[in-house]
Amino acid sequence: MPRKPRVQSLTGIYHVILRGVNRQDIFCDKEDRWKFLDRLAYYKGIGAYKIYAYCLMDNHVHILIQELNEPLSTSIKRISSSYVLWFNKKYQRSGHLFQERFRSEVVETESYFLTVLRYIHQNPIKAKIVEQASAYPWSSYNEYFQKKPGLVDKDYVLAIFDRIPEKALKSFDEFHIAPNQDSCLEIEKSRTLSDDAVKAIIKENFGVEAIMLMHAEKELQRKALRILKSIDGISVRQISRVTGLPKTKVWRA
Repeated sequence: MPRKPRVQSLTGIYHVILRGVNRQDIFCDKEDRWKFLDRLAYYKGIGAYKIYAYCLMDNHVHILIQELNEPLSTSIKRISSSYVLWFNKKYQRSGHLFQERFRSEVVETESYFLTVLRYIHQNPIKAKIVEQASAYPWSSYNEYFQKKPGLVDKDYVLAIFDRIPEKALKSFDEFHIAPNQDSCLEIEKSRTLSDDAVKAIIKENFGVEAIMLMHAEKELQRKALRILKSIDGISVRQISRVTGLPKTKVWRA
């Protein structure tokens, strides 16, 4: 079946989701996250797109972006390809990192723009990682309260709340903590296997306890890790947790 063409936004604004292939982690440490943000900033200078919000989770990224000088697909391809080349070199791996086609939805009204903005910033809260958006270091939320220029084009957003900067920030904050039932484009849901289920898979298929995989022969270890990573519902982080192997080693397998 041929792919459906993307719906074009009348405003040029989109909510974009990039996710790891097979829902695997795309960030293993802080350096990875900083590198992705660096790529966003670098290609912003080339494609001249605007970014209004972003949030980097372990295995996916949300971006509220407006295309300007080049099509959205071109900008996203630049960002993702550059990051993958760096990531693969760092972890001595090859092949795809992101799901082949990024997901996107059009944002054409001010009300939905604000809904997506809040939804992105509240993603770590809904994932039960933090209790407040300000406590999560890998989203654009805190950039709005910094005086120095950052990655986000915050003037447009704050002007929606108020023309006086102090009042705009207060309203921005109140808007984000207000009770809501926001619903936007989401990362595709998948079954999540429990740690016990993963341990059982290792025991059944490779004849060793999960924690003993770190002491297994290299060939068996590599084979096991590759198979585990290919199973839907098992993440790199989880494999690392149940086997005791470093995440970097899991990725390299």
